[in-house]
Amino acid sequence: MLITDTQEIHSLMDGNLRWLGIPAVERTARGRLFVSFYTGGDTEQMGNYVPLILSDDDGETWSPPVAAAWFGTDLRAYDECLWIDPRGRLWFFYSRQPDHAVFASRCDDPDANTLSWHDPVYVGQDVMLNKPIVASDGRWLLPIAVWRTDIPQIKGGASSLTPPPRLAFVYESRDEGATFTRLGGADVPGRWYDEHMIYEKRDGALRMLVRTQLGIGESLSHDGGHTWSAGADTGWGGPNSRFHIRRLPSGRLLLINHLRFTGRSHLTALLSEDDGNTWREGLLLDGRHDVSYPDACVSPDGAIYAVYDRERYGAREILMARFTEEDILAGHGGRLQTVVARIDP
Repeated sequence: MLITDTQEIHSLMDGNLRWLGIPAVERTARGRLFVSFYTGGDTEQMGNYVPLILSDDDGETWSPPVAAAWFGTDLRAYDECLWIDPRGRLWFFYSRQPDHAVFASRCDDPDANTLSWHDPVYVGQDVMLNKPIVASDGRWLLPIAVWRTDIPQIKGGASSLTPPPRLAFVYESRDEGATFTRLGGADVPGRWYDEHMIYEKRDGALRMLVRTQLGIGESLSHDGGHTWSAGADTGWGGPNSRFHIRRLPSGRLLLINHLRFTGRSHLTALLSEDDGNTWREGLLLDGRHDVSYPDACVSPDGAIYAVYDRERYGAREILMARFTEEDILAGHGGRLQTVVARIDP
């Protein structure tokens, strides 16, 4: 369920904030920033919850949580996603275990002084961590995966849903989120918790990028997401961790990935001028160890906001970088390593 009562959220978090990670970010057209992450308990376990915070001063300061997804101590809320749809509505997606289900809560006026949320709706199975896209034909395409192996570490009751085949799926909505339909899925060699993303190529094909043990794998669809090619390695590398890719208003592609890394280090923003065939080495966002799981959004003026976590069980920080395409091309600039949330010792 989605909790919006501040006292209830405070009671949930009191003494139950010992680690944090896996963030998401969005920005309204009027400039309000939202960030979420998940936490609760000592690690990824039953009882995890997902708080949502906001900033009205471009990330200089952040509110206490204004909402939180939580299902009780015997269930788990995790792997959340924030997305502003073309109508300006904020979607707060989150997964629930052991049900193997993705739910979404929607706020129609995310700039309001008091946020109002619709009742959560079921979206699909099993996990959706990354943002939907809007295809050129107006369809919303959502990356929802059934992992190659069972969700690790977490023990609990039996799922109430029968999992579909274990693939990195695409779901579509043709009615602006009123309904969601599962299309086809890809099986990329070495995929690892999937965490896949999609972009539409200039020729109309869909390209799916998937987290793998070798870094990032890919699959293509030439029929709108119904069928997908045999998976292959992109050769882009990476330490088997989440990445972020998106089309920018300029038409370039943005990729945030680990470059010349040792483990999860050297988180870097790169640009592609040729639809993802080659990448121009860009802006080092954070060269330290144990920085990971980027998510990003873009403002109407082209500013890019990226969030990521650092040392989920050590420094316990959610950080943000604000930069532009020009900063990436120059290889320096921007406002980097700004603390969004931190658990003090």
